[in-house]
Amino acid sequence: MKKLLIMCGTGVATSTVVTGKMKEWLKEKGYDGQVKLYQSKVAAEMNKIDDYDIVVSTTVVPDNIKDKVIMGLPLLTGMGTEALFDEIEAKIKEESN
Repeated sequence: MKKLLIMCGTGVATSTVVTGKMKEWLKEKGYDGQVKLYQSKVAAEMNKIDDYDIVVSTTVVPDNIKDKVIMGLPLLTGMGTEALFDEIEAKIKEESN
């Protein structure tokens, strides 16, 4: 099972909105049984980022973890959501190491 973390600045507001949208999308695509969702704040996950297969953030993240994070702003703005979901779907389909 893939572990998908959704994080924002406080782990409450925008990550909750994105988590709801992600749950809907996972169910529509049939991935809900293959992906476990987690929700948190950036500060709490800095040293645990490698524990997750996919990380989506709605806020700026430190440079040292940028390459591991997908920016989730399209799920808030509605612009670019298809490309974002394509990127997440590719990560879901990736073979685990």
